[in-house]
Amino acid sequence: MNCIKLLGQSQMAREFDRQVAEIQVGVAVLNIYTALGIPFTVPVG
Repeated sequence: MNCIKLLGQSQMAREFDRQVAEIQVGVAVLNIYTALGIPFTVPVG
């Protein structure tokens, strides 16, 4: 949860295109954390 707070604190870039890139990087990182939290189930038997 701490990483999510760090990603959303503020936008550092001044130009709009760079702000968009920062947001896209933040979303990609959150997607990785979400993927790591999803359990992987394997049928047994």
